[in-house]
Amino acid sequence: MAKATAKAVEPAEMSAPDPQSVRRKEQGSQRSNKPKLTGPQKAAAVIVSLGADKASKLYQYMDPEDVEQLTLEVAKLGFVDHESTEEILTEYHQMCVTNKAVTEGGLEYAKAVLEKAYGTQAANNLLQKVAKSLKQREFAFMRKANAKDMFSALQHERAQTIALVLSYVDPDKAAGVLEELEEEKRIKVVENIAKMESASPAAVKIIEAEMNKKFSSLIISENVRVGGIDFVASVMNNLDRSSEKSVFDGLSLYNSELADEIRKRMFVFEDIVTMDDRSVQRFIRDCDPRDLVLALKAANDEVANKLFANMSARMAESIQDDLEITTNVRIKDVGDAQQRIVNIIRDLEEKNEIIILKGGKDDIIA
Repeated sequence: MAKATAKAVEPAEMSAPDPQSVRRKEQGSQRSNKPKLTGPQKAAAVIVSLGADKASKLYQYMDPEDVEQLTLEVAKLGFVDHESTEEILTEYHQMCVTNKAVTEGGLEYAKAVLEKAYGTQAANNLLQKVAKSLKQREFAFMRKANAKDMFSALQHERAQTIALVLSYVDPDKAAGVLEELEEEKRIKVVENIAKMESASPAAVKIIEAEMNKKFSSLIISENVRVGGIDFVASVMNNLDRSSEKSVFDGLSLYNSELADEIRKRMFVFEDIVTMDDRSVQRFIRDCDPRDLVLALKAANDEVANKLFANMSARMAESIQDDLEITTNVRIKDVGDAQQRIVNIIRDLEEKNEIIILKGGKDDIIA
């Protein structure tokens, strides 16, 4: 019986491996060991593959800054093997096809074409990349302008127009424009940004035509997500204290729910780690110990260490003991406890009893 088993196993053990299988494994191993190229490096590889004549024609449609960066990447690129180059060119071709399908036929048409060509998953991935790329092109001229130039161009526009344009620029620049606006218009702009979810191509086209007279021509694309409460919270974090208070006071008069929702997004429980120790010690004194226990049930180590480091040894020991015996806690209860602590922090900040660092704009003298 043992001999029969040995004979049955012997051919399988002694058979030579399939050469193609070995080659595929070696190639897969080599690919996994290759360093992953960045976006700029891939663009440089495409330029090299096109050759000098075609690349020079492509450069004519690019901004000088982009040409300079791309040329630098080409100079640093070094050797890219044939297989990697082929993969990059395939990806580039797919992006070109996707871009054309989106701009000429819209998202639904593009999705149908891409799903038929590449499958559902690949189509979704390509559409996400192109949508992000196209959004970055919207109002690109405004992103290069400083806040004062943007204010000069926008100050006489309607609140809806200003809101749309500011939704496409960095929060610090948007805050710079808001600070220069008169109080009534500033409040209306903030409200419009917060309520904004998407911009139709028609609306963007109208705004682009108006702004084109002052800056440059723009690219029209499909609906994209702009503005929203999270964006407003980020902008408000960059406003000076008086402007922030002015906006909230005015907004609270006729839309208190929106004002409260923006406030909640401006400082979250995890942001405790950015606070100075004295401020943490101060708000802990006003917290219900039970809320601290519940809040810490879902807190990360960084937040927990920050809180425990600013408690007395006796209080820290008591909280830790309660944490061990507190089980089966509802997620909602944890969230409510964390929000109550955040509300205490916000109240103390309004009374100037503690400091919350906001967007790197606050200077502190110890």
